Amino acid sequence: MGDPETLGFEHMGLDHRLLQAVTDLGWSRPTLIQEKAIPLALEGKDLLARARTGSGKTAAYAIPMLQQLLHKKATGPAVEQAVRALVLVPTKELARQAQSMIQQLAAYCARDIRVANVSAAEDSASQRAVLMEKPDVVVGTPSRILNHLQQDNLKLQDSLELLVVDEADLLFSFGFEEELKSLLCHLPRIYQAFLMSATFNEDVQALKELVLHNPVTLKLQESQLPGPDQLQQFQVVCETEEDKFLLLYALLKLSLIRGKSLLFVNTMERSYRLRLFLEQFSIPACVLNGELPLRSRCHIISQFNQGFYDCVIATDAEVLGPPVKGKDRGKGPKRNRAADPEAGVARGIDFHHVCAVLNFDLPPTPEAYIHRAGRTARANNPGIVLTFVLPTEQSHLGKIEELLSGGSGAPILLPYQFRMEEIEGFRYRCRDAMRSVTKQAIREARLKEIKEELLHSEKLKKED
Repeated sequence: MGDPETLGFEHMGLDHRLLQAVTDLGWSRPTLIQEKAIPLALEGKDLLARARTGSGKTAAYAIPMLQQLLHKKATGPAVEQAVRALVLVPTKELARQAQSMIQQLAAYCARDIRVANVSAAEDSASQRAVLMEKPDVVVGTPSRILNHLQQDNLKLQDSLELLVVDEADLLFSFGFEEELKSLLCHLPRIYQAFLMSATFNEDVQALKELVLHNPVTLKLQESQLPGPDQLQQFQVVCETEEDKFLLLYALLKLSLIRGKSLLFVNTMERSYRLRLFLEQFSIPACVLNGELPLRSRCHIISQFNQGFYDCVIATDAEVLGPPVKGKDRGKGPKRNRAADPEAGVARGIDFHHVCAVLNFDLPPTPEAYIHRAGRTARANNPGIVLTFVLPTEQSHLGKIEELLSGGSGAPILLPYQFRMEEIEGFRYRCRDAMRSVTKQAIREARLKEIKEELLHSEKLKKED
């Protein structure tokens, strides 16, 4: 039984078509962010909402957005078809996911509500044709939306009623500050706005000043990660780099970690070093590489979800996109496109049923730890996070724990009970495998994969 005081979807005054879609999605009751945000949004208030990844914040803005659009079409005088809602996200993959969720919620009113995703730069011509039909909702990255506004493919000055900025804490760090400011000049003076974010940092405060008008702040009393009954968090001290490889080999080969796992490292070179190392023990793993075409990356995630791989190796750049620092910060058009920041994959993207997150390399920041850990224990599923730490990194790990504990000092990352001496017999094999993974082997593997995936991406494109 649910909490009797929880406000159900059926008590929110929602259109019956939205309620049917919610039922089809299997949602029996709203998540905390949905319960609090939807009624306030339906009252017309601006919202600044912090909710962790996997908490259902996409639906928290999508449901009231669709309800308001449907209500306007059903009750008001006949109005000209126009773009009335704009959803800004930091990456192409998140745009695809936001569009997918909105379309699922609009499944029973697809004739009345049209949604367009304009985040892919290579589809400019087809996007122009779609925008000419004035879809009700447009989803995209700030750079692509600004591009269409400047080319007069998209006009919002007279029609926009709702602006959503999703994953707000990432937009400035992706270098979108100037583009966002330019984009806001194309919007009307009055509109409702939602800022959705996993963390409240300085960038979010700056965005709040730019976008929101007398907002209601929802800083929900939920931890940024699930509790210990759902998410178990461990640390294991490895005396040397070699010990890290040895421990990982033992965990995977002896099936001490079961089910699907995400392995995080801090550089792309380390991703391939780890993959080549595991291959020598017939442990299949794939690397999520931001240098690969978008279709290839989405295909890798799809294969992982379907069970072709049990391990995906990634860096924070593929998860959150490369951070933009110092003088380059905010210089949107001038930022390096070689490592496309709009191509960050994992924040918000659904890796299905991840049982374990292994921090092979210690996360560089507490926020990176939270977003890595947020890949597992999603919805009501259990999960494990295991962080490998070298003796020299223990003070940095302490800072991560301090943030996770809210300054209470309570231990969050428990010691992983494992006796390294029990796997000493594997060390010589591990050492041989490490020795054979040379820089040349890594470079060749990386180039080979990029060439193969470029060809594969063309095939996927033809299949679309």
